Amino acid sequence: MIGDLYLHNSFSREKERFVPVHAPHVGLYVCGPTVYGDPHLGHARSAITFDLLFRYLKFSGYKVRYVRNITDVGHLEDDSDSGDDKLLKKARLEQLEPMEVAKYYTDRYHDMMDLLNVSRPSIEPNASGHIMEQIEMVQQILDAGYAYTVNGSVYFDLVKYNSQYRYGQLSGRVIEDLLSSTRDNLEAQDEKRNSIDFALWKKAQPEHIMRWKSPWSEGFPGWHLECSAMGRKYLGEKFDIHGGGMDLLFPHHESEIAQSQIANSAPPCQYWMHNNMITINGQKMGKSLGNSIMLEEFLKGNHPLLERAYTPMSIRFFILQAHYRSALDFSNTALQAAEKGLSRLLKAVDTLNTLKPSNVSSVDISSIEKDCFAALNDDLNSPVAISVLFDGVRIINSVNEGKETLKKEDIEALKKLYSIALFDILGLKKEEKTNSELTGYLIQFVLDLRQKAKANKDFATSDKIRDELNSLGITVKDTKDGTVWEM
Repeated sequence: MIGDLYLHNSFSREKERFVPVHAPHVGLYVCGPTVYGDPHLGHARSAITFDLLFRYLKFSGYKVRYVRNITDVGHLEDDSDSGDDKLLKKARLEQLEPMEVAKYYTDRYHDMMDLLNVSRPSIEPNASGHIMEQIEMVQQILDAGYAYTVNGSVYFDLVKYNSQYRYGQLSGRVIEDLLSSTRDNLEAQDEKRNSIDFALWKKAQPEHIMRWKSPWSEGFPGWHLECSAMGRKYLGEKFDIHGGGMDLLFPHHESEIAQSQIANSAPPCQYWMHNNMITINGQKMGKSLGNSIMLEEFLKGNHPLLERAYTPMSIRFFILQAHYRSALDFSNTALQAAEKGLSRLLKAVDTLNTLKPSNVSSVDISSIEKDCFAALNDDLNSPVAISVLFDGVRIINSVNEGKETLKKEDIEALKKLYSIALFDILGLKKEEKTNSELTGYLIQFVLDLRQKAKANKDFATSDKIRDELNSLGITVKDTKDGTVWEM
């Protein structure tokens, strides 16, 4: 299997045959969450995308060291280097120590990812646990002459860097355009030689809780630095794949390239991979935009945009039905279609285990396995792989209905394919429905009956269903977007 995989490289903007630096070993680094709030659907997409990559690389015969970081210090509110740390804001708001906030939301992230059947990475380093490595990298960049100190803070000199290397190769940005468009109206900009320079180390103001001693000041590292330092520590100066969400491409990953180029005399990796966004009505979903739906809300169905609760595997399947580089727009219709599709696949697997073999196969199944893995080898094209598995479902159902026949070895081949592709690689699994999920399904079933009554102008039955539900403590509201309910 090794050598068949092609991946889209964000750096070259082309699909390239995957050739690891030290095959069969693969170094994979993925930007993990900033732990100041509950995980939402966007976090799930990134985690599931690179879980699929992790699983498929292992299936293909590679030995993978997967590093996914936890950002618990240094992630600024914006790219102004103002020092307004998101985690610190949360700690002040909840009157907690910053590490209490980080631990709580790290645990919440793990809990949600476990429910989504996302594999734990090989190593999961915290930014706050690698301050010395970050200080060392800052000093190397200073020694090379590509950074400067001002009032205890250290800034990366992007204009000087761009005179020797091109800044913006990953995102296609041009430094002259960035210089002309950057508004120099913030206090932190007064310290910089150039408005686009970014902080490698920030001197902590008196009110800043998280601080460490360094040769320049008591302070904290800039956000971009942690991944460069931790990637180098655990995967070496140049590793194979660096992944993350599309929103990290600029400036975070561009800055990582610049830092590593100077500190290590080489860019950090061979391949850059970015998953696209989850959108709501065409707008990016994110905590900072205030339009995100938390994963826990999906599981409970207690968000105004949700018609009901959804299972973890329905969410995972919904994400996998779109290619990781395509934007994925949230809708209840799409989630419910994913739920039905997954149910159909899992039911076919159960049926497959009961098929009676024949002496002859009336249908050729050889193309199913071939086409499924060809899709996955083509830049992890999970939607095409899933459509091929649905082709197999039609064959399974036809055999079950007596319309087609399969020999024993073909049935066993299908069993093996679905076990590997559906469960091992796509990471789906059968799940028992909880009482709350069953309640949600039953309520939705009753509401569907009510909707049919309304469509038939049987308003007496429609009103009776609504009133009976109300008497059970279930409020039913008819809105312009449809009927919603809450307990």
